[in-house]
Amino acid sequence: SRQKWCCMKSSLLGSEGKMRLRILVAGTVQGVGFRPFAYRLARRLGLDGWVANTTEGLLVEAEGTKENVDAFAVRLIDEAPDSSRIERVARQTIPVTGERGFHIRTSLAGGLRYPTLPADLAICADCSRELWDPRDRRFRYPFLTCTRCGPRFSILTDLPYDRSRTTLNRFPLCPACLAEYQDPADRRFHAAALACPSCGPRAALWDVHGRVLAEDEGALAQACQMVANGLVLAVKGLGGFQLWVDACSETAVRRLRDRKRRPHKPFAVLFPSLQAVEEACLVSPEESALLASPQAPIVLLRRRRSSGLAAAVAPGNAFVGAMLPYSPLHVLLAAELNGPAVATSGNRSDEPIAIEEHDALARLGEIADAYLVHDRPIARPVDDSVARILPSGPLILRRARGYVPSPIALPEELRRRRAPVSILAVGGHLKNTIALAAGDQVTVSQHLGDLSTPEASAAFRQAIDDFTRLLDVKPAAIACDLHPDYRSTQYARELAERLAVPVIPVQHHHAHIASCMAEHNLGGEVLGVAWDGAGYGPDRTIWGGEFLVAGYGTFRRCARWRPFRLPGGEAAVREPRRSALAVLWETFGEEAVNLVRGFEQPGQVQAVTSLLRQQVQSPVTSSMGRVFDAVASMLGLCQVASFEGQAAMAVEHAASEAWEKAAGEVGYPVEIVKDLEHPGTRMIDWRPMVRAIQEDLRTGIAPGLIALRFHLALADSIHRVAQRAGLPRVVLSGGCFQNGLLVELIRRRLAGAGFDVFTHREIPPNDGGLSLGQAAVVCARWTGRVEGQ
Repeated sequence: SRQKWCCMKSSLLGSEGKMRLRILVAGTVQGVGFRPFAYRLARRLGLDGWVANTTEGLLVEAEGTKENVDAFAVRLIDEAPDSSRIERVARQTIPVTGERGFHIRTSLAGGLRYPTLPADLAICADCSRELWDPRDRRFRYPFLTCTRCGPRFSILTDLPYDRSRTTLNRFPLCPACLAEYQDPADRRFHAAALACPSCGPRAALWDVHGRVLAEDEGALAQACQMVANGLVLAVKGLGGFQLWVDACSETAVRRLRDRKRRPHKPFAVLFPSLQAVEEACLVSPEESALLASPQAPIVLLRRRRSSGLAAAVAPGNAFVGAMLPYSPLHVLLAAELNGPAVATSGNRSDEPIAIEEHDALARLGEIADAYLVHDRPIARPVDDSVARILPSGPLILRRARGYVPSPIALPEELRRRRAPVSILAVGGHLKNTIALAAGDQVTVSQHLGDLSTPEASAAFRQAIDDFTRLLDVKPAAIACDLHPDYRSTQYARELAERLAVPVIPVQHHHAHIASCMAEHNLGGEVLGVAWDGAGYGPDRTIWGGEFLVAGYGTFRRCARWRPFRLPGGEAAVREPRRSALAVLWETFGEEAVNLVRGFEQPGQVQAVTSLLRQQVQSPVTSSMGRVFDAVASMLGLCQVASFEGQAAMAVEHAASEAWEKAAGEVGYPVEIVKDLEHPGTRMIDWRPMVRAIQEDLRTGIAPGLIALRFHLALADSIHRVAQRAGLPRVVLSGGCFQNGLLVELIRRRLAGAGFDVFTHREIPPNDGGLSLGQAAVVCARWTGRVEGQ
C-alpha cells in the first residue's frame, strides 16, 4: 500500500534525508587496489560506511545524501582500477545506521566463494620510477610493489586476498612500511605484497651446490656477469625459475639447447626495453601495447634480419617470442645486461617449472651454472603467458601469468537453467589446464603442461587440490576427455570414486568447440570446425579434421577430412615423413615409395610401407595436424620433429612469406563426397590436392607458393562445408587455429560470404582450452540431463 511504502521509504532514507547502499562487486577485484580506491572515493564524496574483501568479492556499504551515494555507485564502477575486471554488481538499499566515517574493514571470510582470485601484474609506472630514484628508500630494490602491480596469484595461500593469506606473511612490516600500509592516501594502502629492503625478501647468488656466492646488489651484478660470460643462469622469478643466457651468443644458446635437450623449439627472449624490441623485431602498435600491458605476455613477433639475435634462439623460424621485464628483479637484470637474454622456463623437458630453490638445484643441476634466488616463497608455479596479434585481434597461445586466474563468465544459456552445483574439468593430456565451474563463472588454471612425466602428473594433481581448496569447492561431477589412456582421464575416475561423484567423459573436439562458444557467450547450434593433431573419437579412431554441428549439450559430425593410416602410430607423430608416405600411399599406391622424401637409411621406406600394406600398427586418423605434417615433409621443410607443431609452423611460415608477395592465387582442388562409412555426413577427399602438390613439385614450383595454395585449399573446404551446413555462425577451434595465416584466410572467405566467424581470444585454441569446454558441456548435460555422444 502507499502508506506502507512511505513508511519503508522513511526508514531507508533516515531522519536526515540520508540513504545507505550495499554494493557487492564480483570479479577480479582483490589485489588490484580496489579497497583503497573505494575508500578514497567515499571520503571525497563525504560518505560514511565501510569496504571489505569477502569470499564473494568486494562488499561496500555507503551512507550519505542520495545524490552522493548515487554518484559513488556509478563512479565505483566507471572509475575502477585498470587491472580490475568486474563480472557482476549487486546493489541493495538498506536502512541507515548513523555510522560516522568511512573505514576499510578486516576481510570477511564467510559466505559462498566465487572465483575472484587476483592475477600477477607487471611492474607499474610509479614503481618503475621509484626503482631508479636514488632518493627513494626502495632504490634498486628487486621486490618493490604496490596495489597496482606485483605478485598476486603466485603468492596467494587463501581467500580473501590479504597479506596474512600470502607467502609474505613471514615478513613482518617495518615501521615505514606499516605506515604506508595504514595510510589511505598512499598507493600502498593495504598492499598485500608490500616490502622494502629493511623488512622484505632478499636476493642471493648460489653456486651449483647451493653455497652463497653473493647477496643483494652483489648477487645481481655477479649473476649478470655470468650471463655476459656465456654461462647459464637459473633465475627465480615471479612464478618460478627461468633459465637465462645471452641471446646474442650462438655458443651460449646452443649450450643451453644441448643441456636442456631442446634442439629446435624456440626460446623466449627478454629485451631491456621496447626500443630494444623494435630494433630486433617488426612491432605493430597493437603488439607494443600488448608487450607493455599489465599482463606482459611473451608476444610472437617477426624477427628483423639484422636483429643480432643468435640463430639458435629460434632455428628456422621467422618469429621470436619477445617479452619486456615484468618484475623489478627482471628490470634490474635486463638493465645491467643492456641487451636481450633468453629467458626460458626453468625445467627439464616435459616437467613443470621449479619454484623452490633446493628443488631447482636437484632438477636443473645438469643445466644451470649458477642460481639467482630469493627468499619470497612461491605458492604455485605460474609460467609466462604467450600471445600473438592477428589482424582480427589478440590470440592467447599459453594462458598463465597475468591472465590466470581471471574467470570466464558461464554462457547465458547455461546460467539460465543450470543446477547450483560445481563442476571440475580436468582437461587433456597435452598443454593441460584444469577448470572449476562455480556460481556463474568458470575459473581456468594456469598452463600446467604435458602430463608425460611423474613430476608433471604430480603438479596436475596439486593444481586440482589447490583450486578446490582456494575456491572452497567440492565438485558434484568431474568432466574429462573421452580418451581412456590420458592421465587426466585416469585421475578423474580415481578422484570421482574417492568423492563418490559421477565422471562424465566429453569428446575432445566437442570440448574444443564448446570452449570457443563459452568464451563468446554463444547459445544454440553452430558449425564447429575442430582441427588438431589428435582426439579420441566415439568410434575409437583418431579424429582431428572435424566439422561438427554443435551446441553445449550435444553434437553431430556433419563432415570430416578423408581418413588415412598412421604407420607406426606415435612414431608418425614424431616423423612427418611417415604421414607423407601414408597420404602418398593413399593417393598413388605402390608408386609412393618413389615419391616420398626424408628417409635416409636403407630399408626405412620399405619397413614403413610394410605397415601400410599389412594395415598393422597403423591406426586410422582424420587428423588435420598430420595432414600439415605430410605437406611439411613433401616440401622438405621438416622430416623429423623435436617438438609438437614444428612441422605445421614451418608450413605456416613458408606460406606467410609467399602470401606477402602473391596475388590472385587459388587453392588446390579438394572434393566433397558422401562419407560411405557414416551415412548423412560428407567427406573431404584430399587426394586431388596431393596430386596437384606432386605436380607442382615436379615442375619446380617454390615450396612457399605450394604451402600457400595448401592453406587456400583448407579455407575453401571450410567455406564449402559451411554453405552446405546452412548455419550462420562458424566456430574455429583446435591447435591448427594457432596458425595466424589460416585463421585470416578463413575469416576473409567466410565473412565475405555473410558468415559470422568466431575464434579464440582469451582461451587458447589448443588443448589448453579443453577444460573450459569440458566444464561447459557437463554444465549443459547436468542441467538438461542430456547423455550426449
